[in-house]
Amino acid sequence: MTKLLMIDDDIEVLKINKKFFEEKNCLVEVADVAIKGLQLAKTFNPDCILLDVMIPDLDGFSLCREIRKITDVPILFLSGKVSEDDKIEGFESGADDYIEKPYSLRELYARIQVNIRRHTRTNRLKQESMTINLNPFFVDIENHKLMYGNEEIALSNKEYDLILFLAQNIGKEITFEEIGYRLWGTYIETDRRNVMVNMSRLRKKIESQTGIDNLIETVWAKGYKLVRLKN
Repeated sequence: MTKLLMIDDDIEVLKINKKFFEEKNCLVEVADVAIKGLQLAKTFNPDCILLDVMIPDLDGFSLCREIRKITDVPILFLSGKVSEDDKIEGFESGADDYIEKPYSLRELYARIQVNIRRHTRTNRLKQESMTINLNPFFVDIENHKLMYGNEEIALSNKEYDLILFLAQNIGKEITFEEIGYRLWGTYIETDRRNVMVNMSRLRKKIESQTGIDNLIETVWAKGYKLVRLKN
């Protein structure tokens, strides 16, 4: 169910719009003053915000900037102020769309859906870029975690750096020297032992928690390779 927040000082407009969107199976909250709108943006967690420019206690552009500090959901201005400067200020304040009054509610609903889809797709791509899928494992780059399904495998910083390096080069043979440089920024032959110790600890943690012992292969006398597991 789409959650909409509408902020407008025109009570009649809020009533008409609320009725229309609820008939579209939306969950709607309304505010006729900026301070209430800002509070609802924090607590209601809307999927999209419809915002008028002319609000008595705080203009819509300033309110938009405040809302942008707490959420990145689509914000659509609905305004009778239609000059080029008004529209530019609306977009510069953080809005995703600027719709002139009067408007068609059917078109407005379509624009809401388009903006929500775009936002969802952008967030999904952003999330995908911050993870490496090693089904059934995945590396959460943003939070520095190795996950097995919904379970975290607790790793030291070096163990995490090691699995991340291997995951970024899945299927490729990585030498002891390459690992040494990645983990410590330097490498001499005696560092091979440190690489092997960290690898041993990483493998043991993975196996003890998941029972999987073949995620990382040893490349004899050379290094290691992370492989895709067969389903």
